[in-house]
Amino acid sequence: MLKTRKHFIIILILVLVGFGVGIYLQDLKHQESTEAAWQANRYNLSRFNDIRNYTKKMNAANWRNMRDSIGQELDSFMILRFRKEMDSIKNASK
Repeated sequence: MLKTRKHFIIILILVLVGFGVGIYLQDLKHQESTEAAWQANRYNLSRFNDIRNYTKKMNAANWRNMRDSIGQELDSFMILRFRKEMDSIKNASK
């Protein structure tokens, strides 16, 4: 009985340590990916904010041109974000 209890406590400690290490490593990777995404998209985000500010100045005369421009900028923003994610996945797989 004593031997079984001892084994149970050792296994429980190993499981808890494993969870702790896993959570720590996951947090490190999350910080790394967040920083990389911020650096990659900082320029695009400022461009997007400029476009958003310009849309506040829109009127009925320039709405169609601005709508097309915003759509193109959002598309390029998402494409660049996708490329960055694909590059990070390829680098992680190497």
